[in-house]
Amino acid sequence: MNATRNALALGVRRGWTEFLLSLRSPQDQGFYLFMGLGTLLYLWFNRDEQIDGTGISVVAYSLPGILAALLAFGVVIGPAFSLAMEREDGTLLRHKAVPHGMQGYVTGQVVLHSLGLVPLLLVILVPSFLLFDGVMDRGAAGWLTVTWVVVLGLLATLPLGMVIGSLVPSTQKVTTWGMLPVIVVTAISGVFFPVQALWGWVQAVAQVFPTYWIGLGMRSAFLPDAAAAVELGDSWRTGTTVLVLAAWAVAGLLLTPRVLRRMARRQSGSSVAAARDQAAQWVR
Repeated sequence: MNATRNALALGVRRGWTEFLLSLRSPQDQGFYLFMGLGTLLYLWFNRDEQIDGTGISVVAYSLPGILAALLAFGVVIGPAFSLAMEREDGTLLRHKAVPHGMQGYVTGQVVLHSLGLVPLLLVILVPSFLLFDGVMDRGAAGWLTVTWVVVLGLLATLPLGMVIGSLVPSTQKVTTWGMLPVIVVTAISGVFFPVQALWGWVQAVAQVFPTYWIGLGMRSAFLPDAAAAVELGDSWRTGTTVLVLAAWAVAGLLLTPRVLRRMARRQSGSSVAAARDQAAQWVR
């Protein structure tokens, strides 16, 4: 029990330390600024537009969906790349050699990628409140909804990133196996426009994945009750949102440890060396 507790505590400290280092990283700072500026420019150029026939501004509708998309994308692709890279460079092998090392590693990844959302959300939300009116209609109740949607969204999507990172044969394959599917799912999830504009079968596919439900939950936090008329079923479907995200979270919690254990068993010095050789050939 003490060994497990120590491993988890080390994982929390590792995640916190890596988060602080990322805040000082010019590459990460540039990413936050790029995403924030890109989002604000999109909202600014559409500040006078409305969703057809609804009276809802594009800014008010799109902002919560963009936040949902960034959450889902960041906590899937971030862990996938980290896991694939650290499998190749031997980091996971070193964790495997330490008692409860994999538990500590997973804990660190959860802390790192959860905290990594904070500066990304801040560089979008703070300027949005200063530049645009009517962004948050519900006040304190809206922020409470944002909190539980973000927590459930993290639990529903972060395991997907770890599974992808465990299964891909190399870091380069994360783009094909992870990034492209996530982009496609995000595009059909009603981020920039109501999902009703898509074909019926596409709407059905979108509702299978957590991104749609995270976006719906975010819109229910930011938009007034009347805006629910734009959604499928003319409702925020809060109960269904909780159930779907909770189902993805439970499935992830059950599946991810098994996939990670299987991946860890296959880790060896020779597999790490082979992965490094393959990566070197790809760079050349």
